[in-house]
Amino acid sequence: MELESSYEIGRTAEFIESNNFRRVALQFPDELLKESVRVVSALRASLNNNNKEEAGLFLMADTAYGSCCVDEVGASHVDADCVVHYGHTCLSPTTKLPALFVFGKAPITVSDCATNLSHYAQPSGKPVLVLFGLDYAHSIQQIRETVMAAGGSECKREVQFANVMCSVMNPSKDPQVSNDIVGAADGLTNSNSFGTVSGNVYGIGGLVWELPEGRKMEDYLLFWIGSNNSAFANIVLTYSGCEIVRYDASECSMVTDLSQQRRILKRRYYLMEKAKDANIVAILVGTLGVAGYLNMIHQMKELITAAGKKVYTLVMGRPNPAKLANFPECDIFIYVSCAQTALLDSKEYLAPVITPFEAMLAFSRGSQWTGAYVMEFRDLINSSPVDSRNQSEEARFSFIQGGYVEEFDREGNDADEDKEGALALANATEKALQLRDNPNSIAKRTAKSGAEFLAARSYQGLDIHYDTSLPGPYLMGRSGRAAGYQDEKSMQEKLE
Repeated sequence: MELESSYEIGRTAEFIESNNFRRVALQFPDELLKESVRVVSALRASLNNNNKEEAGLFLMADTAYGSCCVDEVGASHVDADCVVHYGHTCLSPTTKLPALFVFGKAPITVSDCATNLSHYAQPSGKPVLVLFGLDYAHSIQQIRETVMAAGGSECKREVQFANVMCSVMNPSKDPQVSNDIVGAADGLTNSNSFGTVSGNVYGIGGLVWELPEGRKMEDYLLFWIGSNNSAFANIVLTYSGCEIVRYDASECSMVTDLSQQRRILKRRYYLMEKAKDANIVAILVGTLGVAGYLNMIHQMKELITAAGKKVYTLVMGRPNPAKLANFPECDIFIYVSCAQTALLDSKEYLAPVITPFEAMLAFSRGSQWTGAYVMEFRDLINSSPVDSRNQSEEARFSFIQGGYVEEFDREGNDADEDKEGALALANATEKALQLRDNPNSIAKRTAKSGAEFLAARSYQGLDIHYDTSLPGPYLMGRSGRAAGYQDEKSMQEKLE
């Protein structure tokens, strides 16, 4: 009975039957794979009880990218009609398939959570906005009722709860508009404000809320219910100007020291400064299912090219230090993925990994960071960064190099690479010369390409020279086992 409740077997079966889906992909994260067989058996039994045509259930694991996103690529391999996603999710919009989300039901002590919430709400003097992990959405109504019963009408005005965006979504047709909502989650959702920031309506990480007129986010104390995961880091970075506390439901304790999370902003600013000095930029494709990812990639290419830098696009699944080490010519990587997987701790990587928002600040000459942080790349699509071509050609001060750097325009360089190799290489070499009047003067930098980087390497791989076009004679190799090839003397023969 607990399994059917936690994994919402009845609701899932109703979703499949009401839409007449015949091929259903069930996506599990690694930590829930141990329950997958039981879930499939229970779902199969529930479907068979209704005496309808049997639907094909396909279990998906080990997703190519983040497990919080719907794996539409994996589902397309089995020609699935829909995806049922289990566990933690970012609720990023899909592009091709409808999806049902089963968040799970993490245990929580409602009375203790409500007591801590009331304790922090009364003395702070600020209105409180309650945000939570989606695996605690099942208990939010109980927490709300407990807090309201204890605090009365005054508490109702000063404590506001976010709502879950949805639990069922259809594919998005517009990369900037979130998915159509088919069904709200637990009746807590306003279906007119899914995933949008319009006026006083805000949305992040699968949650949505509306602020009263005249109030802004900085006026609120944010009370987070859940673990210290990527969703919480997203909240801390996006609303860094707010006071934030976290209730750890697993430990029944409050966490008020968020200095470690806020320190992330300092490192992100450092990475943006490093990106400004990059010559070769690689775009890492971190999703093939989130709506609008192709638009973001094209926008990043235009931005990088206009900034006078060489750009490459890499598709390699989940990035790791070993994979990216195969591209030592890249000075910086831009990771286009969902908001909850975009922040990679790149300390172990040879080159930094930044987000599209950080790239727009780094490669848009004249732009300044105000402290606001944007995690969703969909909020950046078709935004208007400063036009690099209309900016002055003044030297830029590099905080990394500790001096002024003059960057030349790469316009026309791509065409040169298609011309005669010797002439293109000579032009690139001439542009690569650094002009220095003294050690602290302006330096003229070059935007190199992967081909130039390879030409400058001392080792370029195996180089096989063919002196003749005729094929060489074949030779017979060794035969036998490694312990003793046939052309080797046996141990007895050696002793003799």
